Amino acid sequence: MKGPKILYVEDEEFLGKIVTESLESRNYQVHMVADGAKVMAAYEKFQPDICVLDIMLPNVDGFQLAEQISSLPQPPPIIFLSAKNQTEDIVTGFKSGGNDYLKKPFSLEELIARIENLLSLTIRAPKAQTGAIPVGSYTYNAQHLTLARGDQVTQLSHRENELLNYLLEHRNDIIDRKKLLLALWGDDSYFNSRNLDVYIKKLRDYLKADDQVKIITLKGIGYRFLITA
Repeated sequence: MKGPKILYVEDEEFLGKIVTESLESRNYQVHMVADGAKVMAAYEKFQPDICVLDIMLPNVDGFQLAEQISSLPQPPPIIFLSAKNQTEDIVTGFKSGGNDYLKKPFSLEELIARIENLLSLTIRAPKAQTGAIPVGSYTYNAQHLTLARGDQVTQLSHRENELLNYLLEHRNDIIDRKKLLLALWGDDSYFNSRNLDVYIKKLRDYLKADDQVKIITLKGIGYRFLITA
């Protein structure tokens, strides 16, 4: 039985060969690409279950690739592997659609553990709402990853969609921040916590046209997602 498919983007040939062989020995199907300009064509053909991206690549960098991948319908999780280890690089990685960030040099065992964790989270992620449902004056469709108000339609990323769906499942309740992080990211690390802040801000921006839809921060506790319409 063939295992999950990994699109691995790395331009260091020696490192790429080691990582590819290690993953294939664990029964993963690996398609490696060295040129950023060839990644999206490879993605369409391979249809991976998860993407592992270097950042510094020829022609198109990993941040740009993550933005393109995360804007697609039902995108897979994305892990960054990079020697760029400044806080601003990591934050940019999450903002561009990444789900995890591993600094070079890294342990192959840790990479495999993170891959398995993200794949398991994808499987057990909160069940999406079906069909189009009203959110105040908006219409939300989790299956199509869209949030619409009148003629304006916002295409949500995979993570934005998961977060909005979770908030809707717990609307008007007190949402514990740690439980939210564990449900969507699998741990409540500092970087995942920062990532959550980014996505909460994005959803607030998307929903700001309707005063009756609010994501309220409860300091030291979490959130409440209020729909008063």
